[in-house]
Amino acid sequence: MTERLTPRMEAEDAPDVERAKAGDEDAFGRLVERHSRVVFRLAYRMLGNEHDAEDAVQEAFLKAYRALPEFESRARFSSWLHRITVNCAYDVLRRRARRAEDPLEAPMDEDAPRAELPAEEPLPDRMVFGQQVQKKMRVALARLSDLERTVFLLRHHEGQALREIGDALGLDTGATKHALFRAVRKVREVMAPVVAART
Repeated sequence: MTERLTPRMEAEDAPDVERAKAGDEDAFGRLVERHSRVVFRLAYRMLGNEHDAEDAVQEAFLKAYRALPEFESRARFSSWLHRITVNCAYDVLRRRARRAEDPLEAPMDEDAPRAELPAEEPLPDRMVFGQQVQKKMRVALARLSDLERTVFLLRHHEGQALREIGDALGLDTGATKHALFRAVRKVREVMAPVVAART
């Protein structure tokens, strides 16, 4: 399960955002520290390798710092930062395409943190099953288009509402739902044999 910010952590953002907007670099540093793991996981899931994810996250924080004066304090800083991160990850995907590389063939970095790993020590059979699920999920995500993968991850791993996803990607609700439907259908097709073998 994706690491999420607690209500307390979200509440801590407000004073740090205001101080950062006033030029307090230490306050912005606290925001970076608080959010870096979450946005890295998001970028990593979109891009499939650690190097590109780190580049996207660095660019996202840089853009966030520059755009802080425009940030409306009544909004959630985490949602705003997620939108910036998604856009930066898309920039990386577009650069890949310009190099005539297939973004869906990007290798999955085995050393990067896995958000899907269970928190408790699993039994051996559960561990094997979990590894099978993770492997199949990576295959499934690789078969999605960039848009489908992003919508799926934002909805099912980040827990964002369809309207939030649409705002981040510049889509209306209908287009967002359609992309999510296609993504879920493709993921289910790949995951079906693993689920059937378990039942």
